[in-house]
Amino acid sequence: MKDKVVLAFSGGLDTTVAIPWLSEEHGLDVIAVAVDVGQVSEPDQLVETAMKAGAKDAMVIDARQQFASDFVLPALRANALYQAKYPLVSALSRPAICLHLSEVAKRVGAAAVAHGCTGKGNDQVRFEVALSALLPETPVLGPIRQWGLTREQAIEYGTKRSLPLTVRRDKPYSIDENMWGRTIECGLLEDPFIEPPDDVWERTADPMAAPETPAYLEIGFERGNPVELNGKPLPLSDLVAAVDRVCGSYGFGRVDMIEDRVIGIKSREIYEVPGALALIAAHRDLEELTLDRDTLRVKRQLEQRWAELVYEGFWFSPLKDALDAFFDSTSRHCTGTVRLKAAPGNVSVVGRQSPSSLYDLGLATYDSGDTFDHLAAEGFIKLWSLPTRTMGRARQSRKR
Repeated sequence: MKDKVVLAFSGGLDTTVAIPWLSEEHGLDVIAVAVDVGQVSEPDQLVETAMKAGAKDAMVIDARQQFASDFVLPALRANALYQAKYPLVSALSRPAICLHLSEVAKRVGAAAVAHGCTGKGNDQVRFEVALSALLPETPVLGPIRQWGLTREQAIEYGTKRSLPLTVRRDKPYSIDENMWGRTIECGLLEDPFIEPPDDVWERTADPMAAPETPAYLEIGFERGNPVELNGKPLPLSDLVAAVDRVCGSYGFGRVDMIEDRVIGIKSREIYEVPGALALIAAHRDLEELTLDRDTLRVKRQLEQRWAELVYEGFWFSPLKDALDAFFDSTSRHCTGTVRLKAAPGNVSVVGRQSPSSLYDLGLATYDSGDTFDHLAAEGFIKLWSLPTRTMGRARQSRKR
């Protein structure tokens, strides 16, 4: 009886050609496991693709609700943007996928687990670091990394074997997608000076062709969780999808960036993340209304570290757990409604309200309802400026 290997299967080029290679070169029975985290692929089609490629067995696990509650929501509470731009689309899904890979591997008694990542991407790190926490004694195979084929050679390999490939030589993009967004790379996109062609975009309209009439979205939050859209309660996965569709239809959410990968190289990355960016903007704005200045200042610093940890593959780490606990605490009063305005190429916050608001109209207004003690400002400024005044006197005395 052959040993079994559980392969993280996406239906893309790399994981499809990995199936016959693992079978032919390593003599393994491949169990292809696709984890549905909100991508558009049809489950039956994924199973059919894996079986046609030579898998011994194939399955699709519906993890959409779990991905939304256990991975997307913590990222939203952290306002997570790697390098202040990327909302961690693939970085969030990898540990979610690994949870299910580990469960299947234990259930079937697999001798190894495998992924379809290349040798210079981030995902190999994320898969293997996560699996080292979940299956510390189980070998992890990286057939594409070990194989060393170029993307063109992988397409040729699959074509010769009549594998059901989803890419062509004239459109060799590598695409990853889930409910939080879509990533596109490879092909002519590797030249950072070339504008992305129209055919790379699917979740965002051309901003020049977007509706002229703005759309307004009201996001209701409860303890940091988005729970309502325009007054209607929705599960998080449905709410994210709805916001994504509306904001994407206005051409909002396209990210074209030079990214610093974990392994030390720079890469040009293209993302479509209308829902993610819109919800992060709404959540950040509500925090500015409900958190005090010092807490907000520290949280903004820790958000960056959280994003770096998850980007680098350390979802299952003590520091990430500790930061989650901090963000859970800061979310206690993050309840209210944020109004977003979608216009061609842009989504902006145009209103916010909260029962925990720290905004006091009497203190803020310059009209007749002003309750601020203006005379108290004079004494405050004298004390506030005391260190600089003391320094100024000392320096002046040294010049005499």
